[in-house]
Amino acid sequence: MKVKKFVAPSMNEAMKMVRAELGRDAVILHSKVIHTGGFFGLFAKKKIEVLAGVDPDPLPRSPGAAAPVDLSSAVRQEETSGSLAGELQEVKTLIRQLASRPPSLVYPPPLAEAERRLVRQGMAERYVREVMDRLLERWYADKGGRSAVAVAGWAKAAVRGMLSPLPFAEAAKRKRYVILLGPTGVGKTTTLAKMAGRAVLEQGKKVGFITTDTYRIAAIDQLKTYANILQAPFAVCYNVDDFRTAKRNLADCDLVFVDTAGRNFRNPQYVVELQQTLEFDSETETFLVLAATGKYEDMKAVYDRFSRLPLDRLIITKLDETDSYGAVFNLLLDSRLGAAYFTNGQNVPDDMTEASADRLVHLLFGAERW
Repeated sequence: MKVKKFVAPSMNEAMKMVRAELGRDAVILHSKVIHTGGFFGLFAKKKIEVLAGVDPDPLPRSPGAAAPVDLSSAVRQEETSGSLAGELQEVKTLIRQLASRPPSLVYPPPLAEAERRLVRQGMAERYVREVMDRLLERWYADKGGRSAVAVAGWAKAAVRGMLSPLPFAEAAKRKRYVILLGPTGVGKTTTLAKMAGRAVLEQGKKVGFITTDTYRIAAIDQLKTYANILQAPFAVCYNVDDFRTAKRNLADCDLVFVDTAGRNFRNPQYVVELQQTLEFDSETETFLVLAATGKYEDMKAVYDRFSRLPLDRLIITKLDETDSYGAVFNLLLDSRLGAAYFTNGQNVPDDMTEASADRLVHLLFGAERW
């Protein structure tokens, strides 16, 4: 086993040095806080000293199976070197863990459970690593509070901290025209009705509806039904001239909600048609609607396609139809747009909440202790 000592200002920096020098198969053997520099014991700087090791010649693995590990050989090697005599028992434990899991850094059990939780939720590897780096730093800085409950709290705080720079909550109050974009089947029309219903019932606004979804008669009928219930004017647009006419006809409305067709997002012509039909200006608030049930790769592809348009915020639907929310977390951090609403059902206007980082953290971790 190749063993090396690293000294860094923080555990996060130390982990980067370990990975850069020894690779992702490295094992943390020991760590401690040290103080360097200073003058007569004063002004010393606190640093993290990490002892890490990696097997330079790992045994070959058969497909789908963990590589067998010769514990006695590994122990004899460490005894011969003489540099890790006090760490033999810990090395044995770590090697057993390596034999039972894919190559990666081995974490203490409470941290390993946190990692498994994030992976099960579908969080992207780069974000899992960022969370785990933060947890490791807390783990070695707070040796007196390493319970499973404490680690769960640290994990939630780390995820919440990663989400904190993003804008959350609805923004439609500030703009007159609210446009919903997105692929087919994500619930744009129902979400639009929820937003309009709340504007009428909770804010006393006069609303109007415009639809450019002329590909599905059922979509027009659905939105028209909502318009009749709210006693709101309704217009169907086939081109940009129709859209401008509809805006003039709805000039006395406080808010105008615009529904769009949900065709195959992979067709680049779809976005071109939206650009040719709609007007995006300082009075429009544009939301990209995505379903939490979608795969992360597909959600990312949808965002990449629609990002050619001036998007303001995301709306995530169908949260009640899945138990995995890592894809939502990934997309929020990738896009940096933040989210306006989360929806969790078909009831209009009830099954919708203003999005928040706390709400997403709760969905990712739940109320359980693990």
